[in-house]
Amino acid sequence: MDKMRVWWIPQVGADATFYVPVETVEEAKKVMDMLAAYDCFQYNHRIKPDFCNTGGLQVWDEAENDWVDWTYEDDESYYDDVDEYCEEKSEKSEELSEFTKSVMSQVEFD
Repeated sequence: MDKMRVWWIPQVGADATFYVPVETVEEAKKVMDMLAAYDCFQYNHRIKPDFCNTGGLQVWDEAENDWVDWTYEDDESYYDDVDEYCEEKSEKSEELSEFTKSVMSQVEFD
């Protein structure tokens, strides 16, 4: 995987998508967790009246000459969910968990 990017829509229905280039799946998880927490932070502090966000990870597919949703497959498992992959396969799962706790502890989810 030479090219990866996080795509993020901070408000479903918006006519634009925000892209962040990333190097690894673990970096993508951090970016997505941070963006989700930031959207909620803005809502908690009445910067945004509401939000309904979505995002994901894409990789560049040379054969398709287009961005496609990220998946991981080996002899034992298949993943299309970044969180599950990072929890179960990443050597950095503990570090990622601490990062997520750190950013999510700053917001309240209704």
